[in-house]
Amino acid sequence: MENVYHIKSVADYFAWRSSKPDHPLVGILDYEKTASHPDYSFNRLRFDCYAVFLKMAKNCKLKYGGGQYDFDEGSMVFMEPGQEVELTYDPDYVPKGYALIFHPDLLLGTELDRKMKSYKYFSYGVKEALHLSEREQGLILSVLDKIQFELEQNMDKHSKKLIVSNIELLLDYSLRFYDRQFLTREIPHLGALQKFDALLNDYLDSEKPQKYGLPSVGYFADQLHLSSNYFGDLVKKETGSTAQEYIQTKLIDVAKSKVFDPNKSVSEIAYELGFKYPQHFSRLFKQQVGYSPKEFRSLN
Repeated sequence: MENVYHIKSVADYFAWRSSKPDHPLVGILDYEKTASHPDYSFNRLRFDCYAVFLKMAKNCKLKYGGGQYDFDEGSMVFMEPGQEVELTYDPDYVPKGYALIFHPDLLLGTELDRKMKSYKYFSYGVKEALHLSEREQGLILSVLDKIQFELEQNMDKHSKKLIVSNIELLLDYSLRFYDRQFLTREIPHLGALQKFDALLNDYLDSEKPQKYGLPSVGYFADQLHLSSNYFGDLVKKETGSTAQEYIQTKLIDVAKSKVFDPNKSVSEIAYELGFKYPQHFSRLFKQQVGYSPKEFRSLN
């Protein structure tokens, strides 16, 4: 039976770790300074807050989406309101690292509130954690130290701006480090783009379009065991196109070949490719090629 601990506030997470935050809307927890282990009777955590975890010890794992993944030394994971996660520990696990927990209300009226959707790594799967070099760890720790410094001061008119600005700085650095990770890290799904291309070709060569409709980003992300956002960002970094644009380009390439078959009508081709309505196919074809399917057929 699942027993979920619901983190509705910053104080809720700190209470689970037998601690108290310095601020009702934001707090940094140093795991080495918490005297006791969390209540293990809860096997899942549900977040109504944003959470950024920096783990600096081995033998901790996270379970997310049915899979269990290493979340070890020098790793960062990001949670957003509405997410749930399960944690498991080896018997000899000694927690080391930090948790930055902040409530969405902290961001109200700030530029960061408007930017949060651009940090898509908050909805990456746990297996897509950010892995830091020693130098990157040092930089992240320095930003956390600045936030903690502000939390320990008497609150004044500058406090919120400085705290939120430093959270934004941390998130921007994390974005940069993820860009580096896309390019340099040997991860389990290395070659995902090649697999994606093969899966897309197989999809379009089969009867799946007629059965399931147009190929979607979510379908291929699932096939590759990646979150849609991480998969989309991976494709964008490697190709310069969004995953949806990549699919549409491949779709139109296949459509061009089919258009030259004089025995098939435009409606039949549209159906074979997964379009519900021929006019939608014709519109996309003209956007991509510059001619309608009939006009393109007449050119040759």
